[in-house]
Amino acid sequence: MTNSFPWLTLFVVLPISAGSLIFFFPHRGNKKIKWYTLVICIFDLLLMTYVFFSYFKLDDPLIQLTEDSKWIQFFDFYWRLGIDGFSLSPILLTGFITTLATLAAWPITRDSRLFHFLMLAMYSGQIGLFSSQDLLLFFIMWELELIPVYLLLSMWGGKKRLYSATKFILYTAGGSVFLLMGTLGIALYGSNEPRFNFETSVNQSYPAGLEIFLYIGFLIAFAVKLPIIPLHIWLPDTHGEAHYSTCMLLAGILLKMGAYGLVRINMELFPHAHSIFSPWLIIVGVMQIIYAASTSPGQQNLKKRIAYSSVSHMGFIIIGIGSISDMGLNGTILQIISHGFIGAALFFLAGTGYDRIRRVYLDEMGGTATLMPKIFTTFSILSLASLALPGMSGFFAELAVFFGIITGQKYLLMSKIIITFGMAVGMILTPIYLLSMLRQMFYGYKLFNVPNSSFFDYGPRELFVSISILLPVIGIGIYPDFLFSLSVDRVEALLSNYFYR
Repeated sequence: MTNSFPWLTLFVVLPISAGSLIFFFPHRGNKKIKWYTLVICIFDLLLMTYVFFSYFKLDDPLIQLTEDSKWIQFFDFYWRLGIDGFSLSPILLTGFITTLATLAAWPITRDSRLFHFLMLAMYSGQIGLFSSQDLLLFFIMWELELIPVYLLLSMWGGKKRLYSATKFILYTAGGSVFLLMGTLGIALYGSNEPRFNFETSVNQSYPAGLEIFLYIGFLIAFAVKLPIIPLHIWLPDTHGEAHYSTCMLLAGILLKMGAYGLVRINMELFPHAHSIFSPWLIIVGVMQIIYAASTSPGQQNLKKRIAYSSVSHMGFIIIGIGSISDMGLNGTILQIISHGFIGAALFFLAGTGYDRIRRVYLDEMGGTATLMPKIFTTFSILSLASLALPGMSGFFAELAVFFGIITGQKYLLMSKIIITFGMAVGMILTPIYLLSMLRQMFYGYKLFNVPNSSFFDYGPRELFVSISILLPVIGIGIYPDFLFSLSVDRVEALLSNYFYR
């Protein structure tokens, strides 16, 4: 369905172009800059929500709201945008989390103009990636994320921010090399002129050896961003040093770009190679759940412990992608959205706690539950959501991935039992590190000999951010069918094309 008005172009271009006007604001206009950025985020989110639910047809698995215009004549490079059931929910998640991250960044006053411009630049890049229908455009949007994250980390991070920023850029830029090689390999195969169109690439057949080679190249690129062990080691350091508003963008959106790429490119363009590698993906996913869940309790840095919990939860996404079943793949998409909310919320709460007690190590905390009852309550609820408590979004996401393995036809019964057992072990370990985290933070001896006061607990802004994230977590947990309805037809179309191509 071709759209008469370029809505998607507007959504991609608006944040970064409007953000560039921030540099014309006065140096001391921090409050105006913050409100201006917040208005841009809210306007883009509300307009996206209206357009998508007005023009997007849920029962149509094809790409919708498409835009296709030539950008660079010499390279035969097109500006191709479009959305389907895979990309709709990540785009809305991007707008929602970015808006709340802007509110979370309210205390930042140093170089406020640059900080908020970088957040809006990330906003544009993320929407552009999730709506790209051109491989080269996908790569450009992928790369657009690197510079803002590097600067946000190196300029507004902790004491080891330069080390973490360097580690981040080396890993992610290294992965981008494989992404570029794979993109050029697809574009140049069987043609003297480069072809970057996703639609053309889906219908392209490759020799078995070349398909496996291209699959591995893209897999490495996405494994860094997702991340998949052992390419995950940049993540804990990055989260440990970044400002918590940046952590919200990283955990809520950036990691999901790798998962989206695995579905959009590896699974959709290389079905035969994916069928070969899917058992190994499931094995790695189970190992990742157990490894990260068992490593997390040893992390005394609060944000690093939450970062390892993210690595563990990404294992369910990997397993769902490897299951090659409609239930497993729908569970993957639900887990992408669920963890986007929960991960962003946990980092926000960790940051608000740090703003008050100026402690980041768990062995230096304790006894703050009575001093910060609102923070304690929301932190506890969202920690329970992270361990997949029934009634929360994570429960149905992980349950769908379980069913995807059990009901899938690709694996033998014994293999299903072993995989399910490994996932269950990881789920048993998850409450251990999350509940011990709550105990170390809020219980035990009193860290502060001061009376309780409303000043020490949540302010209205922070309470609004917490509730805004908590409501969809509970809403999805009560009625997950809303999110399933966005992707179910697209998943069926992909799997039917996958097996009978």
